[in-house]
Amino acid sequence: MRLPFHKMNGAGNDFVVIDNRSLDINLGREQIALLCDRQRGVGADGLLAVEPAEAGADFKFRYYNADGGEAEMCGNGARCFGKFTAMLMGGDTDHVTFETIAGTLSADIIGDNVRIAMSDPFDLDLNADVSIDGMDAAVHILNTGVPHAVVFTDDLENFDVLGHGAAIRYHDHFAPNGTNANFASILGDQHIAIRTYERGVEGETLACGTGMTACALIHHLLNGTPSPISVDVEGGETLEIGFVPTPNNSFTSVTLTGPADFVFQGEITL
Repeated sequence: MRLPFHKMNGAGNDFVVIDNRSLDINLGREQIALLCDRQRGVGADGLLAVEPAEAGADFKFRYYNADGGEAEMCGNGARCFGKFTAMLMGGDTDHVTFETIAGTLSADIIGDNVRIAMSDPFDLDLNADVSIDGMDAAVHILNTGVPHAVVFTDDLENFDVLGHGAAIRYHDHFAPNGTNANFASILGDQHIAIRTYERGVEGETLACGTGMTACALIHHLLNGTPSPISVDVEGGETLEIGFVPTPNNSFTSVTLTGPADFVFQGEITL
């Protein structure tokens, strides 16, 4: 099978994107993993598939991690998805809606950036009962479309992201599905930096949209920092998280704003 695809990049998080509105592309887990393989395939952190909507949105969003497993959501992927589907609509719109496992989201094209209206976060657990050997720091938990653990550190550059990230990702507290692990440092007023160990990629990625959202919201809860919060990622970009706090440590109107770029397009034989 010859598969047409686009390659897209969102703040260093990269994706293979396919148009499957006809539903005639049926990729298995091994095929998706091969597409995402950086030596034998296109190379990506995950795959985005555009499918027809079922309940009133413009499109349906399907996201698969680099290991071929489907995930509920991906913030950086959602920005790329929004820009890609706006192109499919002829480039005549700056607003797209799409269904995800985590709920119906919307994307607004704002110049070179895309702003995603995220689903309301849930499953908050500050200072969770999670202990990691060799790591003397509190672990906080929040689901921003997918589950995330958040740890703050004063030395992000030298932090053992791979070791501690894997330990958190596979910790019994998060069994059986595991979690994503994020490590953050405070840079200044309304400004943090993060590094992320992503479940399904099983390593550090250059950015994670739902992860930076979780870090920003936890930062607000711990320190009272107001919206918006700027977040530096390993890919070299700075993105912005907006939110409205509500009672009982909850949030609404959560947004993620940052770049989404086309890299190239082509065909691959599977």
